[in-house]
Amino acid sequence: MTTIRSAFTPDELKKKRVGVLYGGLSTEREVSLRTGAAVAEALRSKGYDVVDIDVGRDLPARLTAEKVEVAWLAVHGRYGEDGCLQGLLESMFIPYTGSGVLASALGMDKVYAKQVFVAHGIPTPAYRAFRDAASALAEAGSLPFPFPVVVKPSREGSSVGVHICKTREDYEAAVKDAEKYAGFLLVEQFVKGREVQGGVLDNEALGVIEVRAAREFYDYEAKYKSGSGTQYLFPAPLPPDQYARVNEVCLAAHKALGCSGGSRSDVIVTEGGEVFLLEINTLPGMTATSLLPKIAAGRGIDFPTLCERLLQGASLKA
Repeated sequence: MTTIRSAFTPDELKKKRVGVLYGGLSTEREVSLRTGAAVAEALRSKGYDVVDIDVGRDLPARLTAEKVEVAWLAVHGRYGEDGCLQGLLESMFIPYTGSGVLASALGMDKVYAKQVFVAHGIPTPAYRAFRDAASALAEAGSLPFPFPVVVKPSREGSSVGVHICKTREDYEAAVKDAEKYAGFLLVEQFVKGREVQGGVLDNEALGVIEVRAAREFYDYEAKYKSGSGTQYLFPAPLPPDQYARVNEVCLAAHKALGCSGGSRSDVIVTEGGEVFLLEINTLPGMTATSLLPKIAAGRGIDFPTLCERLLQGASLKA
């Protein structure tokens, strides 16, 4: 596999103080706590000098006090996955895992990410973006696609605030809920099909996993609640041409945004075999139920090795 150039050699990394940054201030804090704990344990099992840092407003002082020399980012959502944390680390000259400031910011905002996808010819569902609930409600009768539609806040992850709306009444309630969260209101054409996820590591497509949720779609509870009934099938049982197409689209999205390290993209494959990219995750979850680790495991990369691979790609990107 192609590897991203690191700031350190593997031998040098073993001598560095590695800060696993987790927790944070977003709605995805609980998921991030689980990701951070798993990553820290994995890196310690590989012999790294690891310090756990719960990200708060005192982060610069903590990084200095703990003498962190390289950061493994396990912070999901706003202030962690959106370029804010990456910018802080760039200004402190601390190399870090994953994507840089611009790719992180674009990937976190679904509206701007879609604009990049469209510009690069990457298939994605039709959409409208609104600055506030009043604008979205005023346009309810003139959307360029029929119900059902999907309403989501543009700058949240883990399916927070996402609704599938089958009626005008559903739409109005969903818009009011989504307005509570950050960013634009994104109203997207609903595309019916199989929910699959494609992983990318160091600019190579890792493979595709199918998610069969017991709920209406792969929402927060389906992702993280124990006993949700969600099934994961790797490799996704798609025809070879469709499987290859999903890999192609996910890698194209990763490159279009300028991502580094690992990413995971949400994709719908229709009954007719069309592939639609929904969104990209530039800092994928690394919990027991997370999909990038499942995909990597299917390719023979165990969890500690995956964490180490990502650490070896740590660098400054500015």
